[in-house]
Amino acid sequence: MADLDTPASRALDPAEPLRDELAELEVVASDLVYDGMVWDVRSDTVRYGGREIVRQYIDHPGASAIVAVDEDDRVLLIQQYRHPIRHRDWEIPAGLLDVPGESPLETARRELAEEVDLVADEWRPLVSLFPTPGGSDEVVHVFLARGLTAVGHAHAREAEEADIRIEWVPLADAVTGVLEGRLRNGILATSLLAAAETLRRTAAASASFAGAAE
Repeated sequence: MADLDTPASRALDPAEPLRDELAELEVVASDLVYDGMVWDVRSDTVRYGGREIVRQYIDHPGASAIVAVDEDDRVLLIQQYRHPIRHRDWEIPAGLLDVPGESPLETARRELAEEVDLVADEWRPLVSLFPTPGGSDEVVHVFLARGLTAVGHAHAREAEEADIRIEWVPLADAVTGVLEGRLRNGILATSLLAAAETLRRTAAASASFAGAAE
């Protein structure tokens, strides 16, 4: 077993799939630097490589996000103001994991209804990602939602969500926007690429099965 107090330097095993590795290093001290409304900032002293290093990061509750695709392979995108980047960027519906006991899927269902007034019959885990692993412990769980219908009433919205813009865009066009650098939201980019590839593989598998059955 590798010594967790020193950086790993071993060759990859070609028989094992490539994956991120959990590293439970000794945290010598952990201090709350800022107690925020949505997330906190912590300063940790960690024993690493035979010495102690200090790292400050956002302590985040995590989030769920949704790639909602309709029967015409259009994806639902939302646009709203984001003050840190001074942009109204295009995103996918998402929300914080801030309800005790609520699973990421339950959060995704709730956010789809509250943010864009939709419910979905089909839910599929798509990808989980660390948006900014150098500065935050946030994990975002992304789900693919299909079989979409409108809820019976619109939810009240405020602040940045009060003038939210909603558009249905062909998934292929949205992916092109990511690849051409016109859509730069990280969660959106990863999620759209994952959705497009997942749907491509699903279609290919269905075609292969149909061909074999003939």
